Amino acid sequence: MRVLALILSLVAAPAMASDLSSEITDQLILPAFEELTADAAELATAAKADCSPQSGSLRAAYGNAFDAWIAASHYRFGPTETDNRAFALAFWPDSRSKTPKALGNLIRSEDAGISDPVKFASHSIAARGFYALEYLLYDPDLSTAGSPDYRCALTRAISADIAATSQAIAADWTERFAAEMRAPTRRYRSEEEITQELLKALTTGLQVLDDMRLGRPLGTFDKPRPNRAEARRSGRSLRHLLLSLNAMEPLALALAQQDAGLRADLSQSFEKARTRAETLDDPVFAGVADPGARIRIEALRQEVKDLRAIVSKRLSPSLGVAAGFNSLDGD
Repeated sequence: MRVLALILSLVAAPAMASDLSSEITDQLILPAFEELTADAAELATAAKADCSPQSGSLRAAYGNAFDAWIAASHYRFGPTETDNRAFALAFWPDSRSKTPKALGNLIRSEDAGISDPVKFASHSIAARGFYALEYLLYDPDLSTAGSPDYRCALTRAISADIAATSQAIAADWTERFAAEMRAPTRRYRSEEEITQELLKALTTGLQVLDDMRLGRPLGTFDKPRPNRAEARRSGRSLRHLLLSLNAMEPLALALAQQDAGLRADLSQSFEKARTRAETLDDPVFAGVADPGARIRIEALRQEVKDLRAIVSKRLSPSLGVAAGFNSLDGD
């Protein structure tokens, strides 16, 4: 219902580019990071109260905060780029298994620096954020490794670091960056550049769904990679895809608000992808290794590709801007 209300409010009337960016900033971006800040603070509080990996309250708080990050993560520009904050919250994909190695090293050495938030923030990004905490809460090896007291301290350090990083992102948005999105400034020299940034957030977010959240576990027919599914230890792989779809739909429809036909087609395409995902009944995409189940995951990926095509071939030209390059495009 919240997503529907946001969509209706954002497409109620046509808007100039500056009005559009202001509405998206005020109604989508700022609330997303405010929610992340609140949920991350609750995560830190929960870890302080009970650091056990089996703690129901800690796992629930972790899930809520992770949900909030996934819902905001496609706004990967400005404050999230400062000091590599996005990577500090979400170091993934981790193709070289740096996160379990970094955590294992800390646990074995019992590095006392984790008790100091400033020192901990200088540790490897691989040992920080939601994916590192997932290992401590859900991985059968790391959740039982070393001293229970040290693992507890590390769980609390990571949780507090997530809260501090989330707060820093939200503060930057509120105090500085929101104003830069509402009208051209030194950062964005024209309204078109602001619109391009918002379009790039959408196209990059959809690319993450296609190439990473689905493409990585799918691998190839002869060599599927189910262990590459995002957040599989906590059973969140499919959930992240759905959260992302639901979070990006209001942005897409807001950008298309001056073309009723395009809005309708985008809405239908999002709904088709969402329906396909909701009926999958495969929370960690384990079916990629089974020929019968794999075809359903491939069909979901095709829905995402169709959605990307509408955005690139119709939404982008209608806005008069190109999404440009992003960090996933390589050299």
